[in-house]
Amino acid sequence: MSTSAPLPPPVSPFSGTPAPSPRGPFVLLNDEPVAESGADLLGVGRAARQLAGLLVASRASTPFTLAVDAGWGMGKSSLMRLVDAELVHAPEVHTVWYNAWTSQGADALEGLIKSVLMRFDRRVLRRALQRISERRALLRAVRAVTTVAAGPLGAAGLVDELWKTLSVNSQARNEMRGAIGELVQEWSQTDDFRPRRLLVVFIDDLDRCPEETVLAVCEAVKVYLDVPGLEFVIGCDRSALAPNGLLRDLSPAASAFMEKIFQTSYRIPVADQQGVRAYIDWCARTVGIDQLLDERLTTMLAERSARNPRRIKRLVNGFVLEATLNPMWDDFAPEAVVRTLLLQYFYPDFYRMVAGAAGSGAGDVIAEFRTYREVRRLLRTPDPIPVAELPTVTRFLREHDLPEQDADGRDATLSRLERQLPSGFPEMVRDQEFTSLIDGLVALPRSEELLRRLREGAELPAAVEPEPAAYVQSLPPRAQPPAGAYGGMPAGAYGAMPAGRAATPRADVAPLRYVRILWVDDHPRNNESLVNAFRAAGAVVRIAEDSAAADAALAVERPTLIVSDIERDGNPREGLEHLARLRRDGRYDGPFVFYAGRVTPERSAVAEELGAHLTSSGPEIELLVLRAAEAERPLP
Repeated sequence: MSTSAPLPPPVSPFSGTPAPSPRGPFVLLNDEPVAESGADLLGVGRAARQLAGLLVASRASTPFTLAVDAGWGMGKSSLMRLVDAELVHAPEVHTVWYNAWTSQGADALEGLIKSVLMRFDRRVLRRALQRISERRALLRAVRAVTTVAAGPLGAAGLVDELWKTLSVNSQARNEMRGAIGELVQEWSQTDDFRPRRLLVVFIDDLDRCPEETVLAVCEAVKVYLDVPGLEFVIGCDRSALAPNGLLRDLSPAASAFMEKIFQTSYRIPVADQQGVRAYIDWCARTVGIDQLLDERLTTMLAERSARNPRRIKRLVNGFVLEATLNPMWDDFAPEAVVRTLLLQYFYPDFYRMVAGAAGSGAGDVIAEFRTYREVRRLLRTPDPIPVAELPTVTRFLREHDLPEQDADGRDATLSRLERQLPSGFPEMVRDQEFTSLIDGLVALPRSEELLRRLREGAELPAAVEPEPAAYVQSLPPRAQPPAGAYGGMPAGAYGAMPAGRAATPRADVAPLRYVRILWVDDHPRNNESLVNAFRAAGAVVRIAEDSAAADAALAVERPTLIVSDIERDGNPREGLEHLARLRRDGRYDGPFVFYAGRVTPERSAVAEELGAHLTSSGPEIELLVLRAAEAERPLP
């Protein structure tokens, strides 16, 4: 693999001349589900054929509902599309697709029922409307008959009339299931069709909908469309629809109703190692980075992505966009982009320290980790430490305020050392993919310059989340503002919106208007993005650059929350000691968060003793501020 120099300038597709950037001829992958067997890279075609066969063979057992069960990005839509493609070849089998995500709340019930009715031909719809009209002496029915007699209506017009007639009041709704059953029976069981006709209804993205929409769709399926001749295939993550998930606030009766929705489920298996590696190879070849992924990087991408096809695509696309658009990479080999982004995506806590996270005080954390790995090896060996290696061990222990010799032995020395190191070091040192990633990054040409730029805060995109986050779901119901209500707060602050749907900022809403934050940090510029976001959402944020300024601010006003660094005023423990003084003197007993790039077991233990929270994560700070806002919000 030759990656020692940047790729040659690509030819511009518009001018035919070399483009100014030294990035390669990369392309992007789409995120569309597989719709034909030729594009089936993970071998789900066999399962699709078998499921299609079961659906066709079970037409006499209708109605029933099958759940295609899998997590986000694991191929539910692709499998369902392939099943649909197989059903095209079955005699007298018809299909209809309904994406639950396109409707909101109660509209989903109407939308699904109308989508099903639209699949029937006009003569069947017209006769169904006539039957309903003849059975009723209602003004609405008379209007429907008049409309039908007045002139030909298309299928959409007939469906609208049927819906108006069947949904006019509660009595009409009680008749809806019987009317739809008669309509489907006429369509499916006539002398013209042998075997009986079958309509398979595919419902996708149910687990990405709000609770009201989920319940409306399930009501349509179980109450109004539960008639012979219809089969439902619903793509969803059933764990997300469980009582401890999206629908955790349901009543016992509603929970029992949900249990009856699915007669059976097919859980999509995770792709095997060979299949997912072949998939990664295809993605890499397609976008043009196949020469940049060695064996270990491919293994890491497979395992750390949980073999999730969508996540793999997002990571690959993230590399392409970063390599193409960020001028920082013009001076580095493309492999540097790959390794840096893999580090960012799969080891975000470590990456935050590498990239100069707020108040980290860690210096070169990669050098610290690699030295720790060597010192750990030497301390764990029963043999005497070689004379040539002894200075390294001694210096490293001194840098972490530990004696050169521990009376309790080397194991005790290592244990004390690891309490001073970032919390993830002991696990990462045993992670071969991680150590290979770090060693390969250090071995790249001009790696020192790359790491220097990262420590100085070089801009990289936000890390790709494996799936939409769920910060808001952990809050009490009244603390969960509507999507898009955060008026300037970053979308990640309240959980990622599902792919393809963006929050619409609303400047008139200030969810943090009751929050007062005192932020103590001797380098306040490190926190500007978070501070500005909180202020935009209505919070009052006061900055103190040392403990004395913080004490003066506390004397004037009690904040809702204090956010503080740990290392300042030349003291690596000043933040901890400052909080201890505040607690001891009774000057502040409220919520306190340490925001530090370096989270160690010792720091975590001291913070817990002081009743404080320690984190290096911006999104976690946002969650804690939201909880503080909930505590401060006046009761309605």
